[in-house]
Amino acid sequence: MIDRLFTNAVLPDGRSVDLSIRDGRFAAIGPDLSADAATETVDLGGKLVLPGFVDGHIHLDKSFVGEPWQPHRPAASLRERLAAEKALLAKVRPTAQRADALIAQVAAFGTVAMRSHVDVDATTGLSHLHAVMEAREKWRDRMDIELVAFPQAGILTCPGTADILEAAIADGAEVVGGIDPEGMDGDSDGHLDVVFGLADRRGAKIDIHLHEGGAGGIAQLHRIAARTKALGLGERVAVSHAYALGDVDGAVLDGIARALADAGVAIMTNAPGDRAFPPILRLREHGVRVFAGNDNIRDAWWPYGNGDMLQRAMLIGYRSGFYRDEELAGALAMATEEAARALGLEPPRLEVGMAASFVALEADTPAAAVAAPPADRVVVHRGRVF
Repeated sequence: MIDRLFTNAVLPDGRSVDLSIRDGRFAAIGPDLSADAATETVDLGGKLVLPGFVDGHIHLDKSFVGEPWQPHRPAASLRERLAAEKALLAKVRPTAQRADALIAQVAAFGTVAMRSHVDVDATTGLSHLHAVMEAREKWRDRMDIELVAFPQAGILTCPGTADILEAAIADGAEVVGGIDPEGMDGDSDGHLDVVFGLADRRGAKIDIHLHEGGAGGIAQLHRIAARTKALGLGERVAVSHAYALGDVDGAVLDGIARALADAGVAIMTNAPGDRAFPPILRLREHGVRVFAGNDNIRDAWWPYGNGDMLQRAMLIGYRSGFYRDEELAGALAMATEEAARALGLEPPRLEVGMAASFVALEADTPAAAVAAPPADRVVVHRGRVF
């Protein structure tokens, strides 16, 4: 028995097909499939179908989505920004409720999986993590959510945070986070000893925020690649932002790209608006996995964002100077298959046997959808329409 049949769908390659779903997976894809055995039939009316989106980097505990507008507060330093954030968060709804509101918003756009960084430190403890875990449980049937224990305030400069990180992994966070080993903690080796040591002991993955630019940032990437290779953690380590990759000349870039690819370290970018960022095509040429995420969404760090990964793909393409269809399709892949692989998930594909999670929208091609993201969408997760 077929659970559901979606008729009049258009695949990314332009073929008009029907999509037959059984037990949350594609049972058949082809023209003129029989509806006789289907419990329900849904006519997609010639809409283009794309794989469900994957957000490789989001902060569910920070967002003000669902709250009254919070004017942005300038800050002269990172420490000042952290203090402003704590003051603002003290005035809004509890973390679990705000995380729930943001998950609902991104789900409506078609995101079906995400990696959320969650602040843990000696003052916050595990309160943010437990709150986001509460929201995650509510959405378990609709959204795959992986959690990063993120030491926003540093590790060595915030005594007790190393123990909190270990407790977070023990409590269910799947990924050990890090941040600017030299710029934040002033001790690259000490910082990375904690992050890689914990991941090695606990069998966890790693995702490090790296904002350090220029030669210093490149040196950090070499350290991360070397440790990843030495511990056999290939395909389990990611570096988020990696701004330094956008600061250096071609020869330096090629050298670190080869090291990252050889170690199996992935790079996440959201194509931020205020500085250089990793050159996506050049990294891909060397075999580096580059994936996308929204990062902060309407919070104390910046007022922008709505959580739409298709819009994020557009911004990545816009800032990268992607004009050709294959380049725009590559930006979309960063928000679907590449992000899923970076998170260790089954890649979202429109193929028989794969999870039936997709988005149907009015666009001629995937490139057209990225260039001008349509607002109206039909979102299907594991065969169910939401």
